[in-house]
Amino acid sequence: MMKRLLTLLVALMLAGPVLAQNGPLRLRITDGVIEPITFAVPSFEAESPQAQQVAADLSRLVVQDLAGTGLFREVPATAFISQVSSFAQPVAFADWRAINAQALIVGAVTVSGNQLVVRFRLYDVFSGQELGEGLQFAGTTAGWRRMGHKVADAVYSRITGEGGYFDSRVVFVSEAGPKDNRQKRLAVMDYDGANLQFLTDSSTIVLAPRFSPNGDRVLYTSYESGFPRINVLNVANVGRQQLTTAPGEMAFSPRFSRDGRQVTYSLSNGGNTDIYRTDLSSGQHVRLTSAPSIETAPSLSPDGSQIVFESDRSGSQQLYIMSANGGEARRISFGEGRYGTPVWSPRGDLVAFTKQNAGRFHIGVMRTDGSEERLLTSSFLDEGPTWSPNGRVIMFSRETQGAGGTSSMYSVDISGRNLKAVPIQGGASDPSWGPLQP
Repeated sequence: MMKRLLTLLVALMLAGPVLAQNGPLRLRITDGVIEPITFAVPSFEAESPQAQQVAADLSRLVVQDLAGTGLFREVPATAFISQVSSFAQPVAFADWRAINAQALIVGAVTVSGNQLVVRFRLYDVFSGQELGEGLQFAGTTAGWRRMGHKVADAVYSRITGEGGYFDSRVVFVSEAGPKDNRQKRLAVMDYDGANLQFLTDSSTIVLAPRFSPNGDRVLYTSYESGFPRINVLNVANVGRQQLTTAPGEMAFSPRFSRDGRQVTYSLSNGGNTDIYRTDLSSGQHVRLTSAPSIETAPSLSPDGSQIVFESDRSGSQQLYIMSANGGEARRISFGEGRYGTPVWSPRGDLVAFTKQNAGRFHIGVMRTDGSEERLLTSSFLDEGPTWSPNGRVIMFSRETQGAGGTSSMYSVDISGRNLKAVPIQGGASDPSWGPLQP
């Protein structure tokens, strides 16, 4: 039954629903070690002559997505006793049980001109049952990677009970050149580093890009005028608008509201830095904090009712939460060291942050009341966390030490497991993980 698969994942689920086949099973586990689920993916059937290469590439991408989570382990094709030569043929479950495959993914691919259709089914090998109904995705051959990510997302969701994150993109700062003369430009890529596209040139410094809730726009800070200014860039046509600020004011650290109609950011004027909100349609500004301290890096809760931000109002850099409309703030960070760049989880239960303590930088998470702080990484310089759409994985920047140090991007599971580099050429920093693509 489905429970046989789910029990191997339970120890890693820090929160959230896990669905059993005979009804909902809701578990809350705080620690543990898992044995990854073993799965097999025979090469998808090519139902037309033109589909052979796409079918092979697409099935391998599904394997890479699932195995890359650390929650699944592939049974290699060399261990297969039987093959699935036809999408319609009955499955010989005994042959897959014999090689300890717990999940079996079979698929079929049709290509007609530049049109692509992908079908797949997911089976629980030990129960001999299909998990859910088979699905079909259609698109173009140029978008075959998206079809593979969609299949992997569906498999991931059916087994874990969580949303997927493979069919998503990340906007970031691409870096080139020596450390003392580094060129930076905005770029966007698939979550796994594929399909890289540059959004700006390297003529000016750009910082802190942030995706809109539906992924159609990007906020970023530009030094084009000599002062930091916030731009809104349309990803589809690379058109942009700039938030209006008065001469001498510096605006930075922007984030979209949950409906994408407003921007919350930091504004520095006369040596004082506070948090503001601007309506993109009317241009109306609202000041949310008013203190002699530095308030910056605001991030809204998923329901849009609260803001977590960093401030030195207590004498050192710490994290605070206040109403989205401003007002009294409560401190949530109380450990040793300094805290910054807080980001609210899409699930609403955790805040990710950067922590500096004893000469090391860490990416960590804590509950929204400041409890259960856990450090997930440690290095010379880790900073700027961003959440996957399902709140399971965090991506961040890591810089190596020394004059020739380079920046790269890493990801880690919220359990602290599965730390790995994002495969992309050249330097990269300031990632912002976008939503699942429509």
